[in-house]
Amino acid sequence: MRLNNWDAKYTPYLIIAPFFLVFGIFGLYPLVYTAWVSLHDWQLIDGNQGFVGLANYVELFSDAKFWNALFNTISLFVLSTVPQLLAALGLAALLDRGLRGRAFWRAGVLLPNVISVAAVALVFAQFFGRDFGIVNFLLGFVGIDPIDWRAETWASHLAVSTMVMWRWTGYNALLYLAAMQSVPKDMYESATLDGASRWRMFWSITVPSIRPTILFTVVTSTIGGLQLFAEPALFDPGFAANNASGGSDRQFQTLVMYMYEKGFRLFDAGYSATIAWMLFLVVLLVAVVNFSLTRRIAGKG
Repeated sequence: MRLNNWDAKYTPYLIIAPFFLVFGIFGLYPLVYTAWVSLHDWQLIDGNQGFVGLANYVELFSDAKFWNALFNTISLFVLSTVPQLLAALGLAALLDRGLRGRAFWRAGVLLPNVISVAAVALVFAQFFGRDFGIVNFLLGFVGIDPIDWRAETWASHLAVSTMVMWRWTGYNALLYLAAMQSVPKDMYESATLDGASRWRMFWSITVPSIRPTILFTVVTSTIGGLQLFAEPALFDPGFAANNASGGSDRQFQTLVMYMYEKGFRLFDAGYSATIAWMLFLVVLLVAVVNFSLTRRIAGKG
């Protein structure tokens, strides 16, 4: 009897223990240790040079490069994530209809996500080339002068955002499609008998029914969008020489790029850890705000 009671009481904890153990080692411990490093003058090569308290944070808030990187990060996040999720929702709605060769189209939308980000950056760098890029060539047909996509702030943000959207729209579309497949068909049949249009059914039935998936993609896209590194770094011509700073005037340098610069090029681990913790707080804040707004909007359908 005692053994049965022990089994019923402690077995559930043993089952979930591996997750918390892995999370503690690879998640919680690095987070706490990074906070500890941020309170020190910590050099990557020479190690701990002494406790400085909040001096790194005080310096960070007066660092113009940090605020520039924060602006670029939020700008790239908004320009890439909002259109990406809306396009994914529309694409999923199209794939949910009775198209010919549905398996082909569904596999095709995932193709950009499985291609190496380095290959994607290389191709898009050619597309957005100043002198011989395809985009400038097409803009010339409507009378627009060539744009230096790497030199101008908004132009570079648009180019990098386009790269991100191309990679992740199909992935999110398949998540939405999987959720749409589980919506009961009798709800659409009842709405059709009531004379509802496809547009009305989409916003009144489909979107509210897949709200958990929408919330999931909003949170994950927020985390990924605010931690953007690979696309802007590879878009910078100086990346090959380990000198990528987000353009000649840091016009598309993100917080992760700035953190990498401080930690692995200038070897200032303490300041880099400070940037990492501020990034964590920014991601947490924006994720909570996005989650709340999306939950309200999706619930109104």
